[in-house]
Amino acid sequence: MPFLCLLYFVNYLDRVNIGFAAPNGMNAELGLTATAFGFASGIFFLGYLVLEVPSNLALHRFGARRWMARIMISWGIVATAMAFVPNATTLIILRFLLGVAEAGFFPGIILYLTYWFPAAQRAKAVALFMMAVPISSAVGATLSSLLISAGHGVAGLPGWRFMFLVEGIPAILLAFVTWFYLTDRPEKARWLTESERDWLTRTLDAERKATEAQHHWPLRKALTHPRILALAFVYFGIAYGLYALGFFLPTIIAGFAQQFGTTFTVTQSGLINAIPYVVGAVVMVFWARHGDRTGERTWHVALPMLVGGLAIPVALYLGNPFATMAAVTVCAVGVCAALPTFWALPSQFLSGAAAAGGIALINSLGNISGFAAPYVTGWLRDLTGSQKAGMWAVGICMVVAAGVAIALRPRPRTTT
Repeated sequence: MPFLCLLYFVNYLDRVNIGFAAPNGMNAELGLTATAFGFASGIFFLGYLVLEVPSNLALHRFGARRWMARIMISWGIVATAMAFVPNATTLIILRFLLGVAEAGFFPGIILYLTYWFPAAQRAKAVALFMMAVPISSAVGATLSSLLISAGHGVAGLPGWRFMFLVEGIPAILLAFVTWFYLTDRPEKARWLTESERDWLTRTLDAERKATEAQHHWPLRKALTHPRILALAFVYFGIAYGLYALGFFLPTIIAGFAQQFGTTFTVTQSGLINAIPYVVGAVVMVFWARHGDRTGERTWHVALPMLVGGLAIPVALYLGNPFATMAAVTVCAVGVCAALPTFWALPSQFLSGAAAAGGIALINSLGNISGFAAPYVTGWLRDLTGSQKAGMWAVGICMVVAAGVAIALRPRPRTTT
C-alpha cells in the first residue's frame, strides 16, 4: 500500500500541477485566459475517456506489474515534456497526450485492490490508497511552490517550467521499480507465508464465486447497464468538486490579495492551499473505516457530498480569508470522505472481466468532470468576472449527484 500511494502521489501531482503553474507565470507567458486555461486543464480527461476501458481490460489480461510500468513511463515522458511548451496550442496537445498516457492507472489500481483485499476491508484499502490525493494536493502544493520559487532561473528556465521538469522525472524512474517490485496476485507473493497465501486466495475466490452466482454480470452488461451509468454520474459529482478545487484553489487564494488585501509569498500560498487536503486526508481514513465497520455504503457516499456541496458556494460570500478557507476545507473533506467508499459500491456486484470493464467505464465517464469542472469554472469566471458562479456550479453538481446516490439501492437486485 505505501508503494501504491507513492505511485498515485506522483500521478496526481503530474495531473494537477498545471494549477500551480497558472498563477505563477505560465498563463502570462503563454497568453492563457481563464477559459483557455480551463480547456488546457480539462482536455487531459478526453484522452482518459477514450482509453480507460481497453486499458483496464489489458491490465486484467497481462497483469498489473507490466501494465502499470508501461503506463508510468509513458506519462513520465509527457509530463517532463511539459517543461518545454512554446505556446498554448502545444500545451493543449501535451495535456491531451498526458491523459492518453495515464489512461487506466487509477481504475487499474482500484481493480488491482480487489485482487488483494476482501470486501470487508476494501473501502479502508481504497482510502489508504486514495490518501495520495489529499497528500499530493497538500505536500504537492508546498513542493510545487518551492520548486517554482527556488527553481526560477535554473538552466535558464522560469520557475513553472522547472517545476514541470522536476516533477515529471519520478514517474519514469518508478516505472522500472514497478516492473521488478509489484506482485500481480496473492498466489505469487513470496513475501507471504504459504498459509497466508492459501487463506487470502481461498477467501477472495469464495467472494468472487458468490458474487458471480448472485448477480451474473458479464462484461457486456457491465458496459451497458443503467446502474453503471448512474454510478458514473455519482462519481462525476464527486470528481467535479475534486478537480474544481485542484485546478482553481491556487487561483482563488491568489485572489485574496484583491478581495481582502492580503499578501502571500508563493510558498505561503502553497501552504495555505495544503490546509483543506491535510484535514481531508485524516477524515477520509476514519470515514472509510466506519463504513467498513458498519457495512453501510450509500450514506457514507451521499452525506459528505451533501455537506461539501453546500459548503463550497458559501465560501466565496464570507468576509475574511479565514472563514473562506474554513468553508473550502469542509468541501474538501466532503470530497475526500466520499471517494473511497464510493469505489466499494461497484465491487459489491462486479467481478472478473466485468469488474475490469465496469470500474473503468465508471471512472472514464465520471472523469468527464475533469474536463467539465475546470472548463466551466474558467468560462464562468471570464463571463461573470467572479469565481462565485463557478463555485455554485460545483455545489449544485455535488448535491444532485448525492441525490442519485441515495436513490440507488446499495446493490442491484439478485438475478438468477
